Amino acid sequence: MKINSSAMTEFNRFQQIKRNFFAMRNGIVADTIRRGGLQYKMIFGLNLPQIADIAATLPHSRELAEELWADIRTRESRLLSPMVYPREELTRERAAEMLREAQTTEVADILCHRLLRHQPYALDLALEAATASDEMHRYGAFRLMSNLVYTYPKEIKPFAEAELPVATALILPLCLNLLQEIEFMEEEQ
Repeated sequence: MKINSSAMTEFNRFQQIKRNFFAMRNGIVADTIRRGGLQYKMIFGLNLPQIADIAATLPHSRELAEELWADIRTRESRLLSPMVYPREELTRERAAEMLREAQTTEVADILCHRLLRHQPYALDLALEAATASDEMHRYGAFRLMSNLVYTYPKEIKPFAEAELPVATALILPLCLNLLQEIEFMEEEQ
């Protein structure tokens, strides 16, 4: 289903996106996600390729991305937002806020992979967030480091090592994977 974005206002575009979510909904996937404990009011059950297909039909607009991000009640809105946020318009301050606001690992993963890793300040953002007291915020930091490890292994290694003894079950696999990747790179040198 193609969206004619040039003829729509932002409100109409947002409503059309919601209609696309509804048309592509998958009740079995949505029920599985709900049973997994995610607390969204609306879960349409779209998979990431479907969400990426919708993103491909939309203009990259900061206003639309922010409207989608603000829709914390709908899983798919939160996942679509980083896909349509223009990279050049994302400020460092807003990137830090979004990383703090990512309420699930899925949202943090998409945010880091689709948007934050492309920013010139991505490493600084990750290193600052790595010392946060909030577990999900730290998860986002180490997830972002996972996207940057091949470029900045020396900078990331001490943070992963420092987290290892206190890492929670959520963050431990990320730290172990980071250290394993860094060790592999060091052996190859």
